[in-house]
Amino acid sequence: MDDRHTPHTGDHPHEHGDDCGHTAVRHGDHVDYLHDGHLHHPHGDHVDDHVIEVSATNPDGCAPVAGDAHGGHEHGPDCGHEQVPHGDHVDYLVDGRLHHPHGDHCDDHGPLETA
Repeated sequence: MDDRHTPHTGDHPHEHGDDCGHTAVRHGDHVDYLHDGHLHHPHGDHVDDHVIEVSATNPDGCAPVAGDAHGGHEHGPDCGHEQVPHGDHVDYLVDGRLHHPHGDHCDDHGPLETA
């Protein structure tokens, strides 16, 4: 799927940039911004929705996070970690890694570099 030109359909009243207040992440050869569960990429007069691709760097398989990295914490929309679209699901950004809730554990779906 080529998500590089998928315009964001919701209202977007501000411009993303260095001082917009949203977490900037490196995605391929550019920077995107995490905003309300979306990965936004400024594109001319609009914003595109991007998705972190499933890859060798960011796999989507079962790879349990070692130990109790969450101290009983469960990821979800209000857990305090930013949601990141990854493949066909949502992960959570935890200390530069993508975490995915999976049954009674959390999977490590690889690194995501902030910019």
